[in-house]
Amino acid sequence: MEKLTLHEYAASGNCYKIRLTAALLGLPIERRQYDILKGETRTPEFLAGINANGRIPVLQIGEQFLPESNAACWYLAEGSPLIPASRFARADMLRWMFFEQYNHEPNVATLRFWLAFVGEANLSDAQRGQIAAKRVAGDAALRLMDDHLATADWLVGAQASLADIALYAYTHVAEEGGGFTLADYPHVGRWLARVATLPGYLAITD
Repeated sequence: MEKLTLHEYAASGNCYKIRLTAALLGLPIERRQYDILKGETRTPEFLAGINANGRIPVLQIGEQFLPESNAACWYLAEGSPLIPASRFARADMLRWMFFEQYNHEPNVATLRFWLAFVGEANLSDAQRGQIAAKRVAGDAALRLMDDHLATADWLVGAQASLADIALYAYTHVAEEGGGFTLADYPHVGRWLARVATLPGYLAITD
């Protein structure tokens, strides 16, 4: 595999899921940090050379650049046990990864970023007006996961997959967003503990 470089903001769960995927697969990855609070991903140099969308993470593979965290995870994991062999299971894994980006991340992750990193006093009136609704939607996403994990060790199949990595990234730090209590979701809690015991596991702070 060509040299891998991750353009990232270390505290981001979207960046972390790529690091965690690489760690579980034993793949070396170089890291380049950007401070999104200072606008370092909005510079002309970044927009022209890394990602015209002005966002991270971006996985650089040799001289090619791959934005979007779940796409990067797929690139790293293709051909590994983190992607199920069954056609249906692969589609089901993608279903959970889409759920993460459309239902989970916009609520759980956004509240974490707003409240733990930006600060409520620095939010716009429009953002503050969305907090309550995002808490309700985030709780709904966590409840759906908890109900599913009541009868399954993993989100898809009998072992960990990219679905688990994608949803672990922001779920395990959900309480940093305020208003979420992981103890309310005991099956999610046991699943989080299982993910943390996977060989090669890497903490978000590592």
